[in-house]
Amino acid sequence: MQNFSRRNVLQMMGAAALAGPMMSAGKAFAARENELNILCWEGYNSAQVLDPFRSDFSANIHAESLTNDPTMINRLRAGETNVWDLINVNNPWARKVMYPAGLIKPLPKEEFEPYFDSMMPAFKPPYKWAMSDDGSELLGMAQRFGPYSFVVNTDVVSRSMAEEQGWDLFNDPGLEGRYGILESDDWNVFNIFLIAGINPFIEHSDDDMKKFEETAVRVFKGAKLVGDIAAMNQALISGEIDLHMTGGTYSVSPARADGFTNLRAVTPLKGPIDGKGGVAWIEITSTVNNPQLSPLATEFLKYVQDPEVAHTVAFAEGTFNPVSQMGNKACFDLFTKDELDAIQWDSLEEEMDRSAEYDIVPDYDKALEIMTAAKR
Repeated sequence: MQNFSRRNVLQMMGAAALAGPMMSAGKAFAARENELNILCWEGYNSAQVLDPFRSDFSANIHAESLTNDPTMINRLRAGETNVWDLINVNNPWARKVMYPAGLIKPLPKEEFEPYFDSMMPAFKPPYKWAMSDDGSELLGMAQRFGPYSFVVNTDVVSRSMAEEQGWDLFNDPGLEGRYGILESDDWNVFNIFLIAGINPFIEHSDDDMKKFEETAVRVFKGAKLVGDIAAMNQALISGEIDLHMTGGTYSVSPARADGFTNLRAVTPLKGPIDGKGGVAWIEITSTVNNPQLSPLATEFLKYVQDPEVAHTVAFAEGTFNPVSQMGNKACFDLFTKDELDAIQWDSLEEEMDRSAEYDIVPDYDKALEIMTAAKR
């Protein structure tokens, strides 16, 4: 592991306190030198990831996980920039929403951009989703990623059949009552559009929204159950369902790690997003525009770049995923054969190629309102 010590942070804070005009900043640092608040997706809040950092920095860390990007960002909009130091959300939000709205602040580019050099080739600098729209500012660090479309039990629905038929599986009357729906509003909005044969990431016409509504009503009516990741995996294992949306490496990897390798995340061969069949996510972690940002925020971002810590992040409690740091041999070599199989390393590259990158639905609020009504 790299040498990130509490002494380094205290030295940095001491230097800031001595810089006359920076006196007020020094006071702010002093007030929060041992405190770090992280708003994130599941995984970064695990003891496996946080406890070594707590120990090294004598840090008091509060990490809260949510399963919806818009909800997390709305927390900042509601004034919680005074609370959080780091926010971990999917790729478009830093560049398109949070930085323009003044909710996050740039990272020192000369200090953090070199980390991208050792990441997997797709993340080489300047990595689009980590940069401001004009390319001048580094807005966050990339780590976990993966394709996220749907999951099948390959004992019942073969991988080749699922890839070929794609989202039309959820239009098949013969599968009514044989599939589940994972509780994930933003992703389910994407997927209802995809099942309807519509690109989710464009402005939609009235006819598009009518088709979206008809599809949402039919898909939710035909579902055997709606639940969380554990409920989806248990229903697949017990044979209660044969497939579920939304799903991917993030959701099915814990079951695969337990030996249920017949459960597999699938990315359709083709689809309505410029021919792409699925959607993939890339998490970007940014420093919040907190007027009293903890000095531990940037230290934590460096800490999770370490090969051993990155491997821990990949296999943190709850969900297992590829990480961009697997481009570094020292990190990749830490993954066992079974771990690579759990995250479907064998098909990761081709599935990412078949996936559009997570983006923002222009009329999301309207679509969510329709989908919420369709659930009832």
